[in-house]
This record gives sequence, structure tokens and C-alpha cells, in this order.
Amino acid sequence: QVQLVESGGGLVQAGGSLRLSCAASGRTLSSFRMGWFRQAPGKEREFVAAISRYGSTTYYADSVKGRFTISRNNAENTVYLQMNSLKPEDTAQYFCAADPSPNTIASMKYDYWGQGTQVTVSS
Repeated sequence: QVQLVESGGGLVQAGGSLRLSCAASGRTLSSFRMGWFRQAPGKEREFVAAISRYGSTTYYADSVKGRFTISRNNAENTVYLQMNSLKPEDTAQYFCAADPSPNTIASMKYDYWGQGTQVTVSS
């Protein structure tokens, strides 16, 4: 069992940057592959980025590749999502998720989810 709490969301102008954090508790973060997802109003949840247990491998949705960077600090039990060159279409609730199983980096199977943090990008 692991608890996930996201933070760092807010309102930013197009072209700006935000860094989201996901703090984990209950189990050692290195036990999990981690991912970020987002959901805009009226739309389905979509994958954003994933990172392997020790950070050696990352995987991104095409829509954020080159603009977003996922990273992790297992010693601090925290995963980050650095978001640069933000666009209005990035507006969404952002969720982090944890997968304890040995799935591939591109697997969409995650067992644990945070409550989300809102990101709003104004034009």
C-alpha cells in the first residue's frame, strides 16, 4: 500500500512553466514504477509520462515530448513532473500513479493513485 499526494499545480500563462511533485508514503518509492496522467473536463484520463523504479528509463506521450520531464528522488520519496512551454491544451487535473508490478515502462496498469492537482494554462 502506498499513499500519493500531488502538489505544485496552479494558474500559469501560456509559455510558462510549473513543476508538479508527488510525495509517496507507506512504502519505499523504489518499489514502484511511477507515472503521471491528466484529465481535462469532459475528457478521458490520458497518459502523460512514466519513469522506471530507479529512473533509468522514461516514457512520454507524444503531446508532451520535449516539453515535460519526469524525474524521481527515491531518497526523498518524491516524483516530479517539470512542465515547460505550457499550452492551454495542457489544462487538466494531473494525477500521479504507482505500479508495484514488473510491467514495462509503457504499461498503463497502475494500482495506486493520488487525488490530483489542478493545472490551468491561460492563453
